Amino acid sequence: MPKIPLASWVDSLVEWMGDVFSGFFDAISFIIENVVQLFTDLFLLPHPYLFIVILAVIAYLLGRLPLTLFTAIGFLLIDNLGYWSQTMSTLSLVITAALISVILGVPLGIWAAYSKSASRVIIPVLDFMQTMPAFVYLLPAVTFFSLGVVPGVIASVIFAIPPTIRLTRLGIMQVSGELTEAADAFGSTSGQKLFKVQLPLAMPTLMAGINQTIMLSLSMVVIASMIGAQGIGAEVYRAVTQLQIGKGFEAGLAVVILAIVLDRFTQNIFKTKKRGA
Repeated sequence: MPKIPLASWVDSLVEWMGDVFSGFFDAISFIIENVVQLFTDLFLLPHPYLFIVILAVIAYLLGRLPLTLFTAIGFLLIDNLGYWSQTMSTLSLVITAALISVILGVPLGIWAAYSKSASRVIIPVLDFMQTMPAFVYLLPAVTFFSLGVVPGVIASVIFAIPPTIRLTRLGIMQVSGELTEAADAFGSTSGQKLFKVQLPLAMPTLMAGINQTIMLSLSMVVIASMIGAQGIGAEVYRAVTQLQIGKGFEAGLAVVILAIVLDRFTQNIFKTKKRGA
């Protein structure tokens, strides 16, 4: 039996998309590059100590004293090790990728929850995206967007968006049918029922999906350093290729601190809102 020329078909499809949608890819590249640069400039604008104070205040409002101490000590350590600018670049990449994932993922999750036909298409695609090796996403990103920050963000979005879609859909579907029926009985429109009943009740599950998306974005941003994405991931990759164990540990520790702070911040956002209510 002759081999199916799947590889050549994929190559032809990618080449065709690169030719036909080159203007579209250039526009996306311009927007993402400027958004990442905006965040980077914003994070590097204040003195590191001032920025640490701002983070500590946010940590206190979200998680009280333990999170405040960890955030302050962790970022002071990052600054002391000399990875401040790299960490801010990584934070910019993660926030950009997470924002794009949320902007695209939440509406897709709502659509999948409302439409069985859409769900039958979206869920298998998400299964495919989550089982495909992460390094494979680097290939089309580089093909369409060359090397640098933009393909790193695109690969991160593709890799990190499934949890937001899945858990948005799950959260809405778990809302009690009696509550939605009550909303219908009071004459609520579809938009009112979604924004005033279903989304507020689904918020804990939705926030869990956003939390996972942020963590996956961070892990993929580190991998994306292989294709020119700057930040702390580039330091980790450089240390690995040059067998610099000490520097690799330092850079890896900066990634761990950033990951823990982002994880605790996103976990506590909804808890704080719930306490305030």
